[in-house]
Amino acid sequence: MHPFVAEFIGTLLLILFGNGVVANVVLAKTNGQNAGWIVITAGWGVAVFIGAFCSQEFSGAHINPAVTLAMWLAGELGSASAAGYVAAQFAGAMVGAALVYLFYREHFRVTDDADAKLGCFSTAPAIPNPWQAFFCEALGTFALILPIFLMTAPSLVANGQPSESDPVLGLGALGVLPVGLLVFGIGLSLGGTTGYAINPARDLGPRLMHALLPIPGKRDSNWAYAWVPVLGPFAGAALAVLAHQFMAI
Repeated sequence: MHPFVAEFIGTLLLILFGNGVVANVVLAKTNGQNAGWIVITAGWGVAVFIGAFCSQEFSGAHINPAVTLAMWLAGELGSASAAGYVAAQFAGAMVGAALVYLFYREHFRVTDDADAKLGCFSTAPAIPNPWQAFFCEALGTFALILPIFLMTAPSLVANGQPSESDPVLGLGALGVLPVGLLVFGIGLSLGGTTGYAINPARDLGPRLMHALLPIPGKRDSNWAYAWVPVLGPFAGAALAVLAHQFMAI
């Protein structure tokens, strides 16, 4: 499988299971309605595991532009490959979000809460404060990327030879179960302020679909906040790379 196809499929599965668990908890008349935050965080941990497990052999299982940026900054991925990864991730996230809507379409129809409908696609701060939310997203992503570097085999990070023809660099040398558990932990410990996007594609792709899809009774897509779960994770990823390089001195 081509790495870009793997990133598309992996990110699609990430969103199908991740946004799917949110829809199951917050939409009206589902069997999982009001199941709570633990179910959502556990569902997202499983979603990361599934998406990464299905793509790791072919692409290194980034399924997150922040991970791809970190690998590019660390010299583990060429520019052309990085751009292809990110494009595939955004496309996969959009298709995954559309599938969640189609799956829960009847429940979207009977749900009156427009904020809950938006929450099935994208994140929002519990207390509106964009710069505090930016800090939370950056720190949450830092807490994702640095452990990935530390848990990955040293040869992958320190001795990898980036090649446009061999871009399978990332989580391939690392079991994906620890990454799923890591995301579960981030959700439990750091997710309560912003909903822990920690992945630009996970937020922006579905937010675009919320704006485009004919969802009954929907609100605006909160574009004033949309920059936070995109730039915050990128900033956190860059800081994680710097921290890892400093630790290697």
